[in-house]
Amino acid sequence: MKPEDPAEIRQLLGELREEHRDLDQAISRMAVDPWQDQLRMRRMKKRKLKLKDWILRLESKLIPDLDA
Repeated sequence: MKPEDPAEIRQLLGELREEHRDLDQAISRMAVDPWQDQLRMRRMKKRKLKLKDWILRLESKLIPDLDA
């Protein structure tokens, strides 16, 4: 999925930011419990980083190219 329309990009950004925020909250809750599933937490952190990269890439698409 490669959205090109700025409206589609903004909508996707909203969804990705929400998922990123949800993962952040879930990871914080898991970190409180000393008996949490380390493998699951590691996977959630990796997913969170991938979301962050994807968000940054999409945000850069919204910045117009300026001819110098």
